[in-house]
Amino acid sequence: MDTGDTAWVLTSAALVLLMTPGLALFYGGMVRAKSVLNMMMMSFGALALIGVLWILYGYSMAFGNDIGGGLLGNPTEFLGLKGLMSEDSLVFTIPSLAFVGFQAVFAIITVALISGAIADRARFGPWMLFAGIWATIVYFPVAHWVFSFDEGTAPVGGWIANKLAAIDFAGGTAVHINAGAAGLALAIVLGKRLGWRRDPMRPHNLPLVMLGAGLLWFGWFGFNAGSALGANTIAAVTWVNTLGATAAAALGWLLVEKMRDGHATSLGAASGVVAGLVAITPACSAVNPVGALVIGVLAGVLCALAVGLKYKFGVDDSLDVVGVHLVGGLWGTLAIGFFATSNAPAGVDGLFFGGGVDQLWRQAVGAFAVLAYSFVLTLVIGFAISKTIGFRIEEEDEVEGIDFTEHSETGYDFVSRSGGSSILSGGALKPGTQSDAEARGVNA
Repeated sequence: MDTGDTAWVLTSAALVLLMTPGLALFYGGMVRAKSVLNMMMMSFGALALIGVLWILYGYSMAFGNDIGGGLLGNPTEFLGLKGLMSEDSLVFTIPSLAFVGFQAVFAIITVALISGAIADRARFGPWMLFAGIWATIVYFPVAHWVFSFDEGTAPVGGWIANKLAAIDFAGGTAVHINAGAAGLALAIVLGKRLGWRRDPMRPHNLPLVMLGAGLLWFGWFGFNAGSALGANTIAAVTWVNTLGATAAAALGWLLVEKMRDGHATSLGAASGVVAGLVAITPACSAVNPVGALVIGVLAGVLCALAVGLKYKFGVDDSLDVVGVHLVGGLWGTLAIGFFATSNAPAGVDGLFFGGGVDQLWRQAVGAFAVLAYSFVLTLVIGFAISKTIGFRIEEEDEVEGIDFTEHSETGYDFVSRSGGSSILSGGALKPGTQSDAEARGVNA
């Protein structure tokens, strides 16, 4: 055991854990005032539920010895994390439980990411049921495919990491493509929000969005650099590449906004940050810093253009999970096939560095396999829940506000100019009244 590596991984795990509350702020600020608590609760609910499932059996399904074809780890091998508390139980140079904790927070935020696609209209109980089922039959197996590695001569790992030899350093496929495809499927299952494309559905609190984006960027250094599993050169390279790609993506998104709309927005800056983080996640160990800049700026441009496609295809992806995470994850994963250089820690050359298309086709197979698996199974889970216990809230509850109807709470207590009495029920304005927020043009 190396104490420096252990300290770095535990610190990184804490950084990644912070990303889920950061995501709650990011998503919470993007919805209307009457939905902010429900949006944040979906992230916190995922944190609680997946944290428990990971300890019980999720880690074993993802990182137990393979039980066939690189598709699934043995779910009973580390049931309840048995056998992992001894001092001689190590993953490389860190205690096994440090690795368990680090991977747990990846599972948590992957599930939480999906919630942004179905904002304003998903019942909380069915969402929690979906989260548990989806993590069990989608995320845990896919994590095995992508993250579980071979030790010595004993094959224990998944098919993407070992047989296909596709590169996904920190989760472009297992996290972002996986969550993006699931978000697309759920948005189809639940249908459009009432008044979509007719009523204004602007973010109600942009400072909250920017704070959430800042916390995501901060925590993402643990996400990417922590995946080196040590305090070493690989961690340093991925740290710098994460910084560069994210900064470049924010500029790319803002440039598109300026050219298309005539102004750059704070929401665009925050969204560009997340797009860059998503795109560099799989590639951060495979490219040099200049390559990271190129991947980042193109991610900002592509995702800024992609978020408008939901209107063309009529899919109400509420907070652009598909446009940012699916598109950004696909771009970052495929970009390895173009920009990878053997001078980087991953040690392979992409098309632009003389490696031909060998790595590109591997990246494509891994990316689209995860996309298809997640999309199809999410459709099945989503439709099953919808047809049995019901997934979507009632129309009148959606109008009144999901915060009040699902949680009996409101995020804000708006009052009239004259009285001080509440004029909101779950964020919905009562007829014939006008709030300070409404007078200022804030979308309640």
